[in-house]
Amino acid sequence: MQSDAAAMNKGERASVEREGKYLTFTLADEEYGIGILRVREIIGMLPITSVPQTPAFVKGVINLRGKVIPVVDLRLKFGMQEMEYSERTSIIVVEVKGPNSYIQIGIVVDAVSEVVNIKGDDIEDTPTFGTKLDTEYILGMAKMGGGVKILLDIDRVLRGSEMAQLESI
Repeated sequence: MQSDAAAMNKGERASVEREGKYLTFTLADEEYGIGILRVREIIGMLPITSVPQTPAFVKGVINLRGKVIPVVDLRLKFGMQEMEYSERTSIIVVEVKGPNSYIQIGIVVDAVSEVVNIKGDDIEDTPTFGTKLDTEYILGMAKMGGGVKILLDIDRVLRGSEMAQLESI
């Protein structure tokens, strides 16, 4: 007799693995989500110290209770237009897998929305947009309330060389 897990096709298994709680946030009027287990905390904007010779999307570093944490503006990383920070702009401190260890980085988002529980059946694979568009960092598309939330694989948002650069800050 075949087990339920063995009977599932690859797509169904991937959906179940992606199921869970996500912190949702907005960037340029689009909704995104990050697995809640990778989120360490959500803070308002703090003074950011710029670091020379880093990519434009690396805003610099913050001092969070004595710990220096690199900060990345997701708008700039995703090639969106830069926006002036407002009272709703937040830094989500996440733990990401770097080349050598897990590190904490802050990601600047337009606004934090809510924590939602997303079922595997509501998550679809990322559509293919052709070979020129890199969508490796997208975990899937969550269908919710007539709209779609883009679920991010936070470990893949930054490439290996970019993570190595952040680890050295």
